[in-house]
Amino acid sequence: MKQTIPVVGMACSACSANVERRLNELKGIKSASVNLASRSAVVEYAPEVITPEEMKCEINQLGYDLIIEKDRSAEEIGKREYTLLRRKTLLSWAFAIAVMSLSMGWTDLDSKDFNNQISLIIAMANIAYCGWGFYKSAWRQIKHGNANMDTLVTLSTTVSFAFSAFNTFEGEATWGVRGLEWHTYFDASVMIITFVLTGRLIEEKAKDGTASSIRELMGMVPKTAHVVTKEEIMDEAGNKTERSEMRDVPLSTIEKGDIVEVRSGEKVPVDGEVTWATSFMKEDAAYVDESMISGEPTPTEKKKGAKALAGTMVCQGKFRMKARQVGEETAIAHIIETVREAQGSKAPVQRMVDKVARVFVPVVCGMAMVTFVAWWVAGGNKHLPQAIMSAVAVLVVACPCAMGLATPTALMVGIGKAAKKQILIKDASALEQLRKTDAIVTDKTGTLTIANQQVDFTQAEGLALEERERLKPHARDAMEMLKKQGIEVHMMSGDKEEAVKYWAGQAGIQHYRSKVMPQDKENMVKELQSKGKHVAMIGDGINDTQALAVADVSIAMGKGADVAMDVAQVTLMGDDLRRIPEAVELSRKTVKKIRENLFWAFIYNVVSIPLAGGILHVWGIEFQITPMWAAALMAMSSVSVVLNSLRLKLGK
Repeated sequence: MKQTIPVVGMACSACSANVERRLNELKGIKSASVNLASRSAVVEYAPEVITPEEMKCEINQLGYDLIIEKDRSAEEIGKREYTLLRRKTLLSWAFAIAVMSLSMGWTDLDSKDFNNQISLIIAMANIAYCGWGFYKSAWRQIKHGNANMDTLVTLSTTVSFAFSAFNTFEGEATWGVRGLEWHTYFDASVMIITFVLTGRLIEEKAKDGTASSIRELMGMVPKTAHVVTKEEIMDEAGNKTERSEMRDVPLSTIEKGDIVEVRSGEKVPVDGEVTWATSFMKEDAAYVDESMISGEPTPTEKKKGAKALAGTMVCQGKFRMKARQVGEETAIAHIIETVREAQGSKAPVQRMVDKVARVFVPVVCGMAMVTFVAWWVAGGNKHLPQAIMSAVAVLVVACPCAMGLATPTALMVGIGKAAKKQILIKDASALEQLRKTDAIVTDKTGTLTIANQQVDFTQAEGLALEERERLKPHARDAMEMLKKQGIEVHMMSGDKEEAVKYWAGQAGIQHYRSKVMPQDKENMVKELQSKGKHVAMIGDGINDTQALAVADVSIAMGKGADVAMDVAQVTLMGDDLRRIPEAVELSRKTVKKIRENLFWAFIYNVVSIPLAGGILHVWGIEFQITPMWAAALMAMSSVSVVLNSLRLKLGK
């Protein structure tokens, strides 16, 4: 059995790695993939061996939570957590500005002792409220032998705060009398928490609303249905007659074989077979809008024996149908599950991040400990202050602020620039994959063509193709630009062969298929992927959501269905299809910037950590990064990442 379960409490890639590792260790779980972006776990398990309740119990011990209760909403929990995170971030910035003003001498207070004492109070308040979540998380991880970014944040802030607090009251008596210079590092303690909270807030903002596509899809199916029941009655003469009775029942109570009536303007509740139909146009037929499935705007005629699908809507007449597939067996339910699983899967880059996260924190902590021991052993008690300061410097300078901001800052600038071009890019995964796209699968109606709204659908059959589904402006230019970028284009449509062939020729597309259903589009994407292609799917309707969900990159048209836009990672807000190749080019530049940021963040740590530890003393060079400068360098590294990202605005 496979199930997608929301996960609460994850803050970084190390968190998702810990949850995933623990789930995969449990007996009865065949595979588990935990996605930090979607805050969910896709778990395949044997229900006779392990239950979701048992999984929840195990994960609770790590400090996280699985949402399996029907009365708990992961969305509502997420909203509350985001509101709290925003409040803490803003307050932490206020604390940071206050402490920096004191430490940099921007105030009129001349007393060093008084400045330090006020800074101590502010830093303590910042830790107690804004940073308390880091401490709780770190403690839980330590209890189970794990570590994450919270562990490093907790260690660096605790040591810098404790050392600063000691120096505030005993610094002069302990170090000053020996002729040693002493400082406090409350600003480092506060700024570490502030930067990390800011990075997380940016990340959470980018992920806001990821669950809305599921809600939209589920909203396509009505909550109640008109069920027809029949009973035999006997008149006074003893003759039996049959009487029909109709009652509204909850959708969950409908069973296979039930007769359901659907009227004009209503949505079909289940998949089934039409048993009777009528309309003012034809006595034996009703007309159903199946654009959510086929993508075609022309209503479909439904006579006795025709198949009706849940979520489609009767636009003229009414009909009765026998329920064939109900609940999770319907076509719309299959689409919902496909989208849910795709949203819970991981981007390829996340696997690498998980591996790095598992070793980064322990390695940094180990280096800080080695630094402390090396100084203490080499110089004895005389060098104890130096040992402490060196260890603190390593912890502070290694705080992964720059690494944490490397992706979201470049992403924010890239998204902002794309938005000006009417291109909405939702996440880093889309950017990573879009630049590698070498095949595109596109829908026809609503994506490449626009229906003539002045033509009545009852007259459409008698008109020439160019008089009823015209090509969008610049569509052919866009296809030519994609070809120049080395991208192969495939058009798929539920329309007839004649129409699909004609419009493929008009758009300059060589590869096309007609009379396809949603599953066919999904299969086409998977077929290209099996050949080693990186596939982008372009669609505008509910019928495209399956293919959009499994594609490496999903692109929706802004004038299409809300569900398609919610599922898609990229949305084009206008009809200018030239934005697609422009999005590919912008993706390449943005990903290049992200890589530059990560490279410099890595180099920063490679250079700064040894200097903070005092490696140059080995060669007699009296230079070392102190905790104060470590905090400054940590801040500068973050600023440099932001400035480098801003170069994207200049097209560099």
